[in-house]
Amino acid sequence: MEYSVEEAKKIFIHDRYAMVTSDIDILEVADGYAKCCFKLSDKHKNALGSVMGGALFTLADFVFAVATNYNKPYSTVTSVSSISYLRGCKSGTIYAESRLIKDGRISCTYEIDITDEEGKLLSVVTTNGIHIKK
Repeated sequence: MEYSVEEAKKIFIHDRYAMVTSDIDILEVADGYAKCCFKLSDKHKNALGSVMGGALFTLADFVFAVATNYNKPYSTVTSVSSISYLRGCKSGTIYAESRLIKDGRISCTYEIDITDEEGKLLSVVTTNGIHIKK
């Protein structure tokens, strides 16, 4: 199966909150894998000037959506997601990588690492999804 970042962007641009409002970009797609990022700006920051937890969670949720829905014969929605915030970040680009851990007939599990541009781990996310018919 062929995987194209440009095709993924055309599909997921309809996720307006992630790609337009939050300025998340899709960098890589493969079977059970995606990598996305955003350049940290004031709209992503909390009152302390660090990246807001909700911005990191949005990035994690979106990279999961791309990894689990691109080039699939079904749709997948999040059923449970757990995030651990490990450190803050005040500038630069933030990356998220979603990797398939297990894919079953009805459900799947992914792990997502969120890092800064130096590769420092900011958050770790585990997301379970449910496959539904398109």
